[in-house]
Amino acid sequence: MKNIKYLIIGAVFGIILTKGEVISWFRIQEMFRFQSFHMYGIIGSAVVIGFISVQIIKRKKARAANGELITFKDKDLHTGVIIGGTLFGFGWALTGACPGPLYTMVGNGYSTFIITLLSAVLGTFAYGALRPHLPHKKLFGTGKSNLSVSSGNNPKQKDEFRKAS
Repeated sequence: MKNIKYLIIGAVFGIILTKGEVISWFRIQEMFRFQSFHMYGIIGSAVVIGFISVQIIKRKKARAANGELITFKDKDLHTGVIIGGTLFGFGWALTGACPGPLYTMVGNGYSTFIITLLSAVLGTFAYGALRPHLPHKKLFGTGKSNLSVSSGNNPKQKDEFRKAS
């Protein structure tokens, strides 16, 4: 019962996705065919709201519910990001669903999306198992990339980041 708030937030989010027609296969196909601005407007709004939220969190030095300071870390741009993004886009175009709305689609009774949801989960586990064996060559900068991150605040982390670059 302690996590009931997450269930309620998820249900409200699912209702918003449904009412906004974000889970509509036809709306997603319209977007990929450049026939409608609807989905681009929703995605663009989410990007703007996300950007503003991150700026507020950074400026106010916001803390998480457990009291820990919320920080954002820089990540390397590497070939895996490009390949993964391309695969994500192909999957989105073919199935008409990205991961967030999959749960909403299943919740709305579109039982065929159970296969898509299970495939997404299987793909995530496959990547986790294969990640150490996949190339992560940096696209920018020189040297070996070990997917290191740096928040820019910790001097030790900065030195480790420079050595990895």
